[in-house]
Amino acid sequence: MEFRHLGRSGLKVSEISYGNWITHGSQVEEDAAKECVQAALDEGITTFDTADVYAGTRAEEVLGRALKGVRRESLEIFTKVYWPTGSGPNDRGLSRKHITESINGSLRRLQTDYVDLYQAHRYDHETPLEETLKTFDDLVRQGKVLYVGVSEWTAEQISSALRIADEMGFDRLVSNQPQYSMLWRVIEAEVVPLCEKEGLGQIVWSPIAQGVLTGKYLPGQPPPAGSRATDPTGGGFISRMMDDDLLTRVQQLKPVAADLGLTMAQLAVAWVLQNQNVSSAIIGATRPEQVRDNVGASGVRLGEDVLARIDEIIGAVAEKDPAKTVSPERRP
Repeated sequence: MEFRHLGRSGLKVSEISYGNWITHGSQVEEDAAKECVQAALDEGITTFDTADVYAGTRAEEVLGRALKGVRRESLEIFTKVYWPTGSGPNDRGLSRKHITESINGSLRRLQTDYVDLYQAHRYDHETPLEETLKTFDDLVRQGKVLYVGVSEWTAEQISSALRIADEMGFDRLVSNQPQYSMLWRVIEAEVVPLCEKEGLGQIVWSPIAQGVLTGKYLPGQPPPAGSRATDPTGGGFISRMMDDDLLTRVQQLKPVAADLGLTMAQLAVAWVLQNQNVSSAIIGATRPEQVRDNVGASGVRLGEDVLARIDEIIGAVAEKDPAKTVSPERRP
């Protein structure tokens, strides 16, 4: 496993991190989730990403139990706040009240005194940005949070947060967590250039496009039984990618991966890691062998000829529109 700095911060993270968005507490049983976490630890992953909203807070609980007994200083634990965690009007958003109550709940569920990175899961249009950033800054000063970041914010939103933090002397954002893969490249136009300039690193999710880039979905054929496309939780999310033209192009990546001695998943993860603004790529798994396979992408360097070949195959179907930096779908 290789490591990278999280943006221009001093924090180093494993360039492949383990996330439990759809899996822990919902798609897989706890024993299987623990096996996946153990596989991640065995493979050198030290960075674990979750959120209070995943599986209705159960994902944090499962991760906390799975990591119990592991030396805390050897881990980087990330979580997020924004989406509803209750039915009340203040059980959502980025108000001081919700952030304060949410971090306390997350720490309790994760069985830790602090999180290494606390992320605003979305931008809150109903709360003054100053209030959100001041609350984050207070959590840093209290020692409950070491670094702060955001997830799926636009370049304009990130820029506004950085300006306010600089003016008010608040702790600066160090990261953004966007979707990014060969098929979804919208951050490249505006978000990445801004973050490179300002020192934020990307912690990217869905580098294998919810499994589409593994090549297991074939054009003109129904999804394999037990795959994410057939799962009630994940199926709706990837339905837009069940397009025969797209799936045909993905199949054309198989000889590219084979020539490099990589699996399709490894090629997909390695591709996002070629972007130097990417600090870590989040992988998810329902089986330990998936973790071990994905980790094989760490340290892989793709030549310019390979990148050009991938662009020739995939470029026509890759989403690059900056207006879709945050899609209407519910995201991790």
